[in-house]
Amino acid sequence: QVQLVESGGGLVQSGGSLRLSCAASGSIFSLNSMGWYRQAPGNQRELVARITGSSLTNYADSVKGRFTISRDNVKNTVYLQMNSLKPEDTAVYYCNYREVIGPGRGNDYWGQGTQVTVSS
Repeated sequence: QVQLVESGGGLVQSGGSLRLSCAASGSIFSLNSMGWYRQAPGNQRELVARITGSSLTNYADSVKGRFTISRDNVKNTVYLQMNSLKPEDTAVYYCNYREVIGPGRGNDYWGQGTQVTVSS
């Protein structure tokens, strides 16, 4: 089992910055990928950024150049640095850990979510 605990959300003005953290515990394998997703009211959950065990990253087009994902494999923690925030970034942000258990097979674990609100 894997437990994920997010922190760092809050209210910020447009153009401001926030840093989200997600601490993972349990059966963590550092080569598994982790990521951040978000869900705004009335919308589906969408990918924000992912990072592999070897620190390869990918981002949603909407956040490229503004957000940076990173991880500390010693602390089993993934971070999301969010700069130049916009009102449309307002959402609940969820941490994800993807456990690979075989070719094409895996388990997804989710945190409880942290609210990010950007005021205009």
